[in-house]
Amino acid sequence: MALILRESDVQELIEMDDVIAAVEAAMRELGEGEAQNEPRRRAFAPGSLLNVMFASWPGGKCTGLKAYTVANGRVRFIVVLFGLDGSVEALVEADFMGAYRTGAATAVAVKALGLPAKATIALVGCGWQASTQALALTRVLEVDELRVFSRNAERRAAFATEQADQLGIKTVDSPTAEAAVRGADIVVTVTTSHLPVVEAAWVEPHALVVAVGSNFRNRVEVPADLVERAQTVVVDQLAAAQLESGDLIQAHEAGRFDWSQAVELGSVVAGRWERPERPGITLFESHGLAIWDLAAASVIVAAARKRGTAEEIEFLA
Repeated sequence: MALILRESDVQELIEMDDVIAAVEAAMRELGEGEAQNEPRRRAFAPGSLLNVMFASWPGGKCTGLKAYTVANGRVRFIVVLFGLDGSVEALVEADFMGAYRTGAATAVAVKALGLPAKATIALVGCGWQASTQALALTRVLEVDELRVFSRNAERRAAFATEQADQLGIKTVDSPTAEAAVRGADIVVTVTTSHLPVVEAAWVEPHALVVAVGSNFRNRVEVPADLVERAQTVVVDQLAAAQLESGDLIQAHEAGRFDWSQAVELGSVVAGRWERPERPGITLFESHGLAIWDLAAASVIVAAARKRGTAEEIEFLA
């Protein structure tokens, strides 16, 4: 019997620590060549957009896909999880889950890159995905200070208060992006901007910059000179980045970045990347992989089966 898990079920069942562990395990398998991930594909129709991405994760005993539509200002997500025998294991509404798995991937990157255990974090963007970025980072780091910036001052102040209350950490409402970024050890950009939201001169020479929001060729969160300045550029998957990383595509077209410089996160997690003796700026371009969705869905489905109260539906064998 396949489970039907709605957003309310996901919100009740999901735990960030479990998602981080699952995403880390899945990325290790991807880096070792055991798992597979296919980049997002898009189909355009009048007034709407369909996105589909899929993967296999043998260690999680599953394959599956995520599909989502964008129409009339609304986004609708669903993950279909299959067992390795081809059976349908679950249908999962995946908006809330998607924010968790993206935050978890940032935490996995921080762990794998061997960053110090204590950090000041700058978060540029205070939207739907920002809170799970902060939550995930508190699971793998001691946060000295969380600085938040958004162009909307009212939203920024409310978000800063919310994060301080929920996470129990010092949170600063930064008046400018520059004020947030200067002196920060980790800079996370989580916006839908078509223009850079940070400048290279603001970024500390040891910092990790995590660019989460840009997954279209025409969206840019970090400028080409910051890409050029980075000693290490990590991508979630090279094939996906070459299709949709506006930051890297535009830097490449400007002659300031070569794709041969990119390191895949799976290789880092699998221990196939050697950390520089004196690391400079590290840039992690996070665009979202289906295998992260499988990892997150797997732990939610396991929790739902343990609880035993989820709706079930039978498909033909």
